[in-house]
Amino acid sequence: MILKASLREYLSYYKDKRLVTIFMLGISSGFPWVLIGSVMSAWLKDEGLSRSMIGLFGLVFAAYTVNFLWSPLIDRVKLPILERLLGQRRSWILLCQCIIAAATLAMSTVALKEQLFVAALLCFVIALSSATHDIAIDAFRIDSLPEEESEKATAAAAMATSGWWTGYALLGAMPFFLADLPNLNWPHIYVFLAAIMLMLVVVTLLAKEPESNRDVVQAQLEQAYQAKLIELAPGKLSQLTAWLAVTLIEPFKSFFRKNGVKTAIALLAFVFLFKIGESFLARMSIVFYKEIGFTNSQIGQYSKLGSGVITIIFAFLGSIFNHRYGIVKGLFVSGVAMAASNLMFSWIAIAGPKEHLYAMAIVIDGFTQAWSLVAMVAFISMLCDRAFSATHYALLASLSSLGRTVLSSYSGVVIDDWLAGNWAVFFALTALMVTPSLAFLYFIRHKLYAIEASYHSRVNFKEKV
Repeated sequence: MILKASLREYLSYYKDKRLVTIFMLGISSGFPWVLIGSVMSAWLKDEGLSRSMIGLFGLVFAAYTVNFLWSPLIDRVKLPILERLLGQRRSWILLCQCIIAAATLAMSTVALKEQLFVAALLCFVIALSSATHDIAIDAFRIDSLPEEESEKATAAAAMATSGWWTGYALLGAMPFFLADLPNLNWPHIYVFLAAIMLMLVVVTLLAKEPESNRDVVQAQLEQAYQAKLIELAPGKLSQLTAWLAVTLIEPFKSFFRKNGVKTAIALLAFVFLFKIGESFLARMSIVFYKEIGFTNSQIGQYSKLGSGVITIIFAFLGSIFNHRYGIVKGLFVSGVAMAASNLMFSWIAIAGPKEHLYAMAIVIDGFTQAWSLVAMVAFISMLCDRAFSATHYALLASLSSLGRTVLSSYSGVVIDDWLAGNWAVFFALTALMVTPSLAFLYFIRHKLYAIEASYHSRVNFKEKV
């Protein structure tokens, strides 16, 4: 499907101040992954922990896979005082940012080998808070653009992706450069990271809460539930029962009703399968780089700075492609690139720590990350009901990260116990893991095309009305 907006008109979307806010909040969304991901992996490796232990430490990321369980509360619960001052979305974002900063600062006081459980607990607190504020940030982005401005969806996805990678990769490069400086250790670096997290709080304070008729729709649903329940059991019902029904039942009921049961299940399956291979690679990448012989500074230069810049560039190019030709085609392209990216790491494992190969792998990996994220973010956003944007996006996004968190936690076990440390074979297997998702995408492509066309037709109809 080719959209009518010209390239010049599309590029003008980026002048919208709301997209700048989406970019800045994207930084806040990506940065916590540095705290409990690459930096923690490097610290654990430097302390002499096994690859299996480093992989299992990634179980703290499970919070991102199940955050849909409490996402209805982000749609419905109003935080005392904060909600009145900041609004529903920003109040949740601010609270979680403050918890993340406090836990990061506490991490700087941990003696890692002697207090491994404490470190894991603090990582879990960061993951839990980050997963919660991601729900609010994603909902903020969706609420910021009304349906009649759907043409800006891919631009917003590009800004969110670029922001996430700015926080994860560009800011994430700093600790690796600092780690190679004399008289600086990982606890000192965590103090620095806590300060960065506190600075991101300013973004939330300056942002403008998006307008929404969510409260009106939810109130109408509550009244409808109360009316039905009164018919079934007169005199035994309360407002609490209706509130719980709208909070816990209606969001999931709405998703399956909107898409149909079969299509909804197919969508959930595809979202889960799409990034499993990439997730296995991501969890062990820092360990691989250090074992193969790259320094902390090289990791910071290529995997963080290089990857971040390249991903941001391709995020904008990917958004243009998806805008012109549709996000389904964008997902196909990124899936093929994902497999090629993983094979590049097999080449490095065989050839050794050659910087030009590292650079090539980062370029391909950056293209893959950007293209797939922009397409996936835009598509998931399109599936969300505005009355339950936090719940619907969290449900789909958590499935997307399930492979990254739970399954990839055993990636170290696969290398150590199954492959005897053979990195080349490991990365070849991660490339093969992409195949099922591409096959599944091909088989459901007509359903995806129909959903995409239906969404734009619905929006165009509203504009004419």
